[in-house]
Parts: sequence; C-alpha cells; structure tokens
Amino acid sequence: MALYSEKVMDHFRNPRNVGVIENADGVGEVGNPVCGDIMKIYLKINDEKVIEDVKFETFGCGSAIASSSMATELIMGKPLSEALALTNQAVTEALDGLPAHKLHCSVLAEEAIKSAVRDYYDKNGIEYDPKDFPDPEVEACHV
Repeated sequence: MALYSEKVMDHFRNPRNVGVIENADGVGEVGNPVCGDIMKIYLKINDEKVIEDVKFETFGCGSAIASSSMATELIMGKPLSEALALTNQAVTEALDGLPAHKLHCSVLAEEAIKSAVRDYYDKNGIEYDPKDFPDPEVEACHV
C-alpha cells in the first residue's frame, strides 16, 4: 500500500494556485518551526464576498503543499461563509487521505484560510467572533 494517495502526489507534483496576489484583500500565514511547515494564503474577494482568486505559498513537505493546493481548489469561487466552514477533514478527504503523522498539514491549510478571512474582516471593519478563528500565536503543528 502506498503511503500517499494519487491525489496527494498529483497536488504535490502539480500544485494549483501557487503564487502571490498583489494587493490581496486578505492574507493569512500560519506555521510552526518545530515541523517546518509554513503556509501563506492570499485571497481576492469580490463585492458579494465571494473568493474570486486564491493563491498560496507553502514552505514544507509534500503533504503540506498538497494540502494547500487542495484547500485553494475547494474554496475558489465560494462565498466566505463556505470558506470558513472548510475543515481539515474535508481537505484530507478530498486528497483521499493523509498518513496520520501528516494530518497537521491539513490543519494548517484550514487555519491559513481562516487567518486570511480574518485579515479581510479586520481590513474592512467587519465584526466577527474571535473564537471562530485560530490564534496566530498558537502553534498548529502537533507532531
């Protein structure tokens, strides 16, 4: 049995939505120096609060890159409410699974998206409940 699914390998070898959005409406960065994975998500959001573009930069392992790539695919064209509802489990399922010791990569993807949405809310004076967002000071990697 292979350690990684074909989807993980595809998103690692051919990541979607890699790059930077200049003047992004929301930017979120999460990571942990212990495991070395760092993810940065850029969002372009239209007037209807729909994600019209999303890019990522990830420094990390293949699972981190694949998780970032899949997460961006899952939120592209979606309203912010749906992006906020994306879970690490959904990212993992969309990749046809991750090894247990790599599940933290999907958690980082979820948290990077939430961090970018939070940044958008902050920049635009939109109220939110802080408990709905990860604390950027909390280490997300649990290895």
